[in-house]
Amino acid sequence: MSAGKRAFMLMVPLIAFAIGGSLYTPSASVGQSRSDNSGSEPALSSLPPLPSWANDDLPDFSKYRDTTEKKAAFFSFLYPRIVLANSRILIERDYLGSLASKKELTAKEYRWLAQQSERLRVDAEPGSKAQFALLRKRLDVIPPSLILAQAANESAWGTSRFATKGNNLFGQWCFSKGCGLVPLSRPEGASHEVAHFSSPYRSVRAYIQNLNRHPTYQLLRDVRLRDRRNNASLSGADLAEGLLGYSERGEEYVEEIRAMIHYNNLEFYDDDFRSVVRNLTPDSLEQLASAETEARLLPRQSSLNSTPAEG
Repeated sequence: MSAGKRAFMLMVPLIAFAIGGSLYTPSASVGQSRSDNSGSEPALSSLPPLPSWANDDLPDFSKYRDTTEKKAAFFSFLYPRIVLANSRILIERDYLGSLASKKELTAKEYRWLAQQSERLRVDAEPGSKAQFALLRKRLDVIPPSLILAQAANESAWGTSRFATKGNNLFGQWCFSKGCGLVPLSRPEGASHEVAHFSSPYRSVRAYIQNLNRHPTYQLLRDVRLRDRRNNASLSGADLAEGLLGYSERGEEYVEEIRAMIHYNNLEFYDDDFRSVVRNLTPDSLEQLASAETEARLLPRQSSLNSTPAEG
């Protein structure tokens, strides 16, 4: 599917905002609290192979002169990669739940728990209730609206130097020489670089991992866990409360991200993702996590065997 056709299909969530007034276009910023640049997949043998399109580079969004078209194209490119990343996390999460219900674990299952605990920085006795509780809190999805808003903000709608040269949509840092791009305004004596990723998908994976394990974002995970326990829908605007440490601008940054979610009607994507994964069978979830084309994951096209719940 061409970029132009994808963009046309995703105009719907922008129409209501565009009618109401001028488009909200924030200035680009680079936050302060960053992650490594692994973007790696976890060790789970049942996780399906990544589809080839997950390795595609970022398109040239600077060619769009119409702001609405640029935004639609940006969202249409990024949303399938968010669905891909989140659906694969849900497979891991389901597997974690199956282990938690077992009376005894095999050596292989203990190794998987150890690998996840190391990746998500969980320090607890292997196989203990504390380990399962902490892993369940950290091994979870991020609402698409939050990812889309931060990616747009941090990458200047996919046109920043770090996005175009390093597939880095979130300004994530790394700390070994040559691991990324040196910021032009890096203070004297600083050693960080802005991480380079092999694809935008890897940037999304690393960003989600960063929010799921870095101490700075504990509040975000607390809000998500609260919503889970209350059977409430996960909301990007709500979870944005936990981004105070992402930028030195603190609360101003949080409100900017929330404004982007609101003005661009990004809750639409949260609703779509919920409708897609609700009541999916394990086989259907695997199909979602290995979709052969990104078009398969565009809004209202990605449901497999799901049945929308009441309300």
